[in-house]
Amino acid sequence: MKLKLVTALLWLLHWLPFRVMQWIAIPIGSLLFVLVKRRRKIGLRNLELCFPAWSEAQRRQVLRQHFIDMTSVMLGYSILLHANPNRLRKLIRVEGMEHFTAQQDKAIIMLVPHFLGLDFGGVAYTMDHKGASMYAEQRGVFHEISLQIRSRFNDPVLIKRTDGIRPIVRTLKSKMPFYYLPDQDMGPQQSIFSPFFGVPAATIPMLGKLAEMTNAVVIPVITTVGKGEFVSRYYPVWENYPSGDLQADTDRMNRFIEEIAIEHPTQYYWLHRRFKTRPEGEASLYK
Repeated sequence: MKLKLVTALLWLLHWLPFRVMQWIAIPIGSLLFVLVKRRRKIGLRNLELCFPAWSEAQRRQVLRQHFIDMTSVMLGYSILLHANPNRLRKLIRVEGMEHFTAQQDKAIIMLVPHFLGLDFGGVAYTMDHKGASMYAEQRGVFHEISLQIRSRFNDPVLIKRTDGIRPIVRTLKSKMPFYYLPDQDMGPQQSIFSPFFGVPAATIPMLGKLAEMTNAVVIPVITTVGKGEFVSRYYPVWENYPSGDLQADTDRMNRFIEEIAIEHPTQYYWLHRRFKTRPEGEASLYK
C-alpha cells in the first residue's frame, strides 16, 4: 500500500518540468542541510579531509548546494519512473558515446562512481542497450522504486551485491556491459587502502581484478546535473589497464574520481563515511 501511494505521488510530481523541480529543491535542500545533522556532519568532515585548504564557509556552501542538487535528483526520480522515452532523451544529454561504440566487440566495464546523477545515466544507457549492474539490498520504498527504475528498459541483469563476483564475471564474459559503482567503504575484509585526496581509503580492488579476469576494457561514465538537464559523459577507454599491479590500478581509479570531484564538487556523494575503515591502530576520522 505504501509503495502504491508513493508511486502515485511520483506520478503526479513527474508532470513538472525538471527545471521547476530544481527551483523547488532550493528551499527543501537548504532546509535538509540544517535538519539532517548527522549527514551534514559527515559531509563537512569529508570535505575537510579532502579539501583542507578550503575555509569552513566554503565547505558549508558546497555541502548546502550538495543537499540542493541531491534533492533535485530525488524529485527527478519521478521522471525516471514515469516519463516516456522521448522526454527522457531530452532530459538526459549523452556525450562521448563514440568511446563506448568503438569498444562494443569487447567486454566493457562502465566505471560509474557515486555522483548524484548515476541512475539517470543508467536509464539513458538502458533505453538503447542491454547491460548489467549490481545493487545492494536496502529497506524501504525507495529500494523498490529504484529497482523499478533500473528495470524499465531492455530487461537489464541486476546482480545482488551479496551474490559475489561470479555472476559479474559470467556477464562480462558474455560481452554484456557492466555498470559498476566502485567507491564506497565496504569494510576491511575485501578492501585495500588507496589514497583518496591523500587520505588512505578502504577501496575494493575489484575493477582491476574484473578487467584482468574477463579481458574487459574500462570506460568511465559520469552523469552530472545541469540547469534543467543531466549530462551523461562517456570518457575514453583507459589505456594500459589493468597494469598487473592491483594497488596501482586501484590508485588510478581513485585519482580519476578525485579529478571529477574537483570539477563537480557539489555532486560527489559526500554523505557516506568514505573513510570509515582505518588502517590498524589509526583512530576514527568521524567523531
